[in-house]
Amino acid sequence: MSTCPIQKIVKRDGNLVDYDRDRIATAIFKAAASVGGSDRATAEKLALEVEQKLVQAYGARATPSVEEIQDIVEAILIHEGHVKTARAYIIYRHQRAQARASRAYTFETSDNIPYKKIYEVLRWNMDHGCETVDGLNKIVADGKLPDLVAACEKRYSDEVARGAEAMLARLPEMRLVIIAGPSSSGKTTTTIKASERLKAAGVELVAINLDHYFFDLEMHPKDEFGDYDYETPQALDLPLINEHLAALLAGKTIKTPHYDFKTGKRKLDVHEMSLKPNQILMIDSLHGLYGEMTKSIEPNRKFKLYIETLGQVRTADGTFMRWADNRLLRRMIRDSWHRNLQPLQTLTHWHYVRRSEMKNIVPYIGTVDYLVNSAQPFELPILRHKLFKFFPEALKLYKDDSKRQDAYLRAKRVHEFFTPLTAVTDDSVVPSKSLIREFIGGSEYHY
Repeated sequence: MSTCPIQKIVKRDGNLVDYDRDRIATAIFKAAASVGGSDRATAEKLALEVEQKLVQAYGARATPSVEEIQDIVEAILIHEGHVKTARAYIIYRHQRAQARASRAYTFETSDNIPYKKIYEVLRWNMDHGCETVDGLNKIVADGKLPDLVAACEKRYSDEVARGAEAMLARLPEMRLVIIAGPSSSGKTTTTIKASERLKAAGVELVAINLDHYFFDLEMHPKDEFGDYDYETPQALDLPLINEHLAALLAGKTIKTPHYDFKTGKRKLDVHEMSLKPNQILMIDSLHGLYGEMTKSIEPNRKFKLYIETLGQVRTADGTFMRWADNRLLRRMIRDSWHRNLQPLQTLTHWHYVRRSEMKNIVPYIGTVDYLVNSAQPFELPILRHKLFKFFPEALKLYKDDSKRQDAYLRAKRVHEFFTPLTAVTDDSVVPSKSLIREFIGGSEYHY
């Protein structure tokens, strides 16, 4: 067992396991052997370099994910000139992912999503000609982007409507709806649209904004970069949340806090809130599935809806845009006008977001009652126009910065995906009630 200060890693299902450098060396050695290599010592040397890069990039006490480790393995192999081994490693990694995804009644490889759902998304994209970058480019060139936008909006709205019907079927026992999902998946817009559907049935959803339950920023721990971590559930006042949830469902009146993201301060007892008999409490939160978040409420009184950008758009070489990268792009825009952060600040902070998701969200996806896909293929050409300019700068800034390799690798992936994609400069085709407006602005909804 390695004596590296990294003690644990996060598996794809969110579970923590012991870190073992030898497993990295073995994976590299197998890749090398598949192309004629036979030097175990070189594999062990490269594994040590991977380990050192992990410590440099994430810190001595970090808990990297399998995905992050494999990204660095690929980068080290290429950097050290082991091109054939790198190619074999990448192919093997892809084949393993496909094998996991194709097993019946199991989950998709990276984020615990049922494979059947992902296949439905891919089939929908294929039916609408938007499963590839080339396909999107053709849609833009042919002037058919408005048609794609309309189709995407209808698909998403229909999914939310079916979720609302599932909620109604659980009444009157159910009193708390949880809309959960990773950062920038579209939880707030989904909350609003589900509310609209239920209101037509005489049921009013009352959302409690958990962003107001953040502790003062000065109470958050800092890392070696001096960054604060908003992404852990422990950044929220969980005891106060549970106290208020139980009180509301018991018919009592509460006063929620108010948190100011610009000052990093909260005030207690600010917003008065109560529930009427025809009202159901709703939570839209990054950590809505986290058990400690709602432990004061009995399971049969909760309905859990999960939302994720299950995008299935690939480049000419078959590389799919990662769901987390899609959400990163959304958040880079939103942070710039909502949290006063520059896009590259969001990029360098993203590894905290992703690690928290793997630890505090992914393990609980199997408990949800309903799943919504928020990915909109038409958003990619629009995001390309708004954000592409930042990625060459990121590649230059972080390529040789040992502590920013996560940001470099993400920037490289997005840059390579965006390069052949046609940018759309005019977003007026996007409806004012579109989920994408939550991120690019111009929404009819108030966030």
